[in-house]
Amino acid sequence: MNKYLKLLLFIIAGAGAGYAYYYYIGCTSGSCPLTSNWYVTTFYGAFSGLLLGFPAKDKKKE
Repeated sequence: MNKYLKLLLFIIAGAGAGYAYYYYIGCTSGSCPLTSNWYVTTFYGAFSGLLLGFPAKDKKKE
């Protein structure tokens, strides 16, 4: 699988998880700065997916 496609899938999955967190658990009163807006939690989820899916440095065999 192409490494960029894999990274994109992790970002999409993270964004979906962030939106699901907002939808099911998020704060509706508006007092929670991270979970009261859907776009903030979706962005943080996408960023988390980016960090999890970022390819690690490959060890080269000598």
